Amino acid sequence: MSSTPQVAAGVDLARPHSVGATIRAYIRLTKPRVVELLLVTTVPSMVLAKQGWPNTWLVIAVVFGGALAAGGANTINSWIERDRDKLMKRTADRPIPTGLIPATHALIFGIGLNVIAFFAITAAANLLAALLTMTATLFYVFVYTIWLKPRTQQNIVIGGAAGAVPVLVGWAAVTNHVAATAWVLFAVIFMWTPAHFWALAMKYRDDYAAADFPMLSVLRTPRDTSIQITVYAALTAVVTMLLGVATDVGPVYLVSAAVLGLAFVIRGVQLVHDPNPIRAIKFFSFSNVYLMLVFVAAMTDVFVRR
Repeated sequence: MSSTPQVAAGVDLARPHSVGATIRAYIRLTKPRVVELLLVTTVPSMVLAKQGWPNTWLVIAVVFGGALAAGGANTINSWIERDRDKLMKRTADRPIPTGLIPATHALIFGIGLNVIAFFAITAAANLLAALLTMTATLFYVFVYTIWLKPRTQQNIVIGGAAGAVPVLVGWAAVTNHVAATAWVLFAVIFMWTPAHFWALAMKYRDDYAAADFPMLSVLRTPRDTSIQITVYAALTAVVTMLLGVATDVGPVYLVSAAVLGLAFVIRGVQLVHDPNPIRAIKFFSFSNVYLMLVFVAAMTDVFVRR
């Protein structure tokens, strides 16, 4: 890596940055696209818990608090991985490696977001929802980022639990407890995460290898990785159907989940037959749409049955 002010991303560290650029850098630290996906699963969970639309202010508060907590966790993740990020083309232009934001400032920012989130959710919902939110952050930072990710190819299989917690938060915010249905929703995201993330890791295999992350796609062949992706896609499809066992759901959800699950598995099988980076990133993009539509179908089903 060059020690000059010019970074690969084209950022000149010698010049002061505008207020607008700094604000955008802090927002980017939170990884907004990841946060959006988490929130897409939270609101349907709240609707299922209420069997209707919850108090709107509660929804806004939980979404706001969840966004802050997830953004804070992502920021702390970036702080921990700042040196490895410099080695990866995909992440070399992030705010910390480029010097847009000092590392210490980023850490304070990430912790601060989680503190605000905890008190916001406690005040608007209840302590259980707030504690679950903090559990997700702590699990993501300490179990996944620090312990699992640098050590095992199965890192995302276990670490993916952090991304599944928001459905528990949404349910607890409405009911002040966590029911079996919420755990089924948790299991859907838990099973979906490896297939989703491994597809991304196939696309950026060389990056992860350069940063010495033992991702499945680094240690196994593209075909072996694709087979694992398809297995988890099939498990996800099966678990989505279990929602009908845990709670009352109608044909809107059951038909949608079945069709979407079949499409998800077919995409995986296509990847096995042609395990290349372009098809992998297409699977990754489809997996986002798949998860969103499954949860939208669950929420829509509630209103249709009412």
